[in-house]
Amino acid sequence: MKNKQTQILLVEDDQVDVANVLRAFKAQGIENLVQVAADGREALELLQQQQAMAKPLPKIILLDLNLPHMNGLEFLQEIRKDDHLKACSVFVMSSSTTEQDLLAAYELNVAGYIQKPVLYESFLEMVTTLNSYWNLIELPN
Repeated sequence: MKNKQTQILLVEDDQVDVANVLRAFKAQGIENLVQVAADGREALELLQQQQAMAKPLPKIILLDLNLPHMNGLEFLQEIRKDDHLKACSVFVMSSSTTEQDLLAAYELNVAGYIQKPVLYESFLEMVTTLNSYWNLIELPN
């Protein structure tokens, strides 16, 4: 990613998927700080704590939908209500293939909806594509 200072928040409860994403980031030379939250509630609390402490917020969020405690769509609803958090670029990365989830995510202004890969090689391809995209776009400060 062209801006190594851009923080990424990965909201994922499956530790195998977390490991695959982080390994794919490393393979692609993505050295950005990646914070991991296991569910939407934990992610929201982390963002609110950083905001309260005037720390930089993650500009990019990779979000699973099927999460315990607070699912991905509930998390999206919460951050879209918050003037300081709604500018985060959220990419859904889910195993859900339902049209209902896809439409609900886009109605909440996600930057993209990615079918969660099963194999590591597919994770690597996904991260390569995301990295190319992130290098092309401009994110707000």
